[in-house]
Amino acid sequence: MLDALITSKTRVRLLVKFFLNPTMKAYLRELAKEFDESTNSVRIELNRLKDAGLLESSSKGNTILYQAKTSHPLFPEIKSIVSKITGIDSVIESVIERLGSIDNAYLIGDYAKGKDSGVIDIVMIGSVNKIILQELIEKAEELVARKIRTMVMSSDEFGTYTKQQNEPFLLLWSKSL
Repeated sequence: MLDALITSKTRVRLLVKFFLNPTMKAYLRELAKEFDESTNSVRIELNRLKDAGLLESSSKGNTILYQAKTSHPLFPEIKSIVSKITGIDSVIESVIERLGSIDNAYLIGDYAKGKDSGVIDIVMIGSVNKIILQELIEKAEELVARKIRTMVMSSDEFGTYTKQQNEPFLLLWSKSL
């Protein structure tokens, strides 16, 4: 859907990558390899997004790292659009809030890395009714046209899991927010 508004596939992928996980930092060659694109085409789009003020860069040795510029006035809106396009907002609305005793919900896996793989991985901290969870997931999958995988853990289990996996995770929902 975002492809209809933005004609560059590379730019769309960069927006998804950086705006789904604004703390994510990446460098040119890593992005080119991940997107299976030439470094030149990725560089052009990174420069366009940086010139627009949507990305910021920092140097680490000879490597330039890019990340979303969260202070940009359009940051919240672009993040919201990316979330809507990927369907994450629907998942939150239709699944998490209607379940049971959930303290936090985190996005893990490919979407936390900014990749639209078609599978949304969510970890919920707390306890849920698994029958209701399965029913809600089936409905949400139809809405977002993506597979949804969930895990339910305690806070301690999640802490151990994130240390073992060494992968990014995003807070999607919190009881305290």
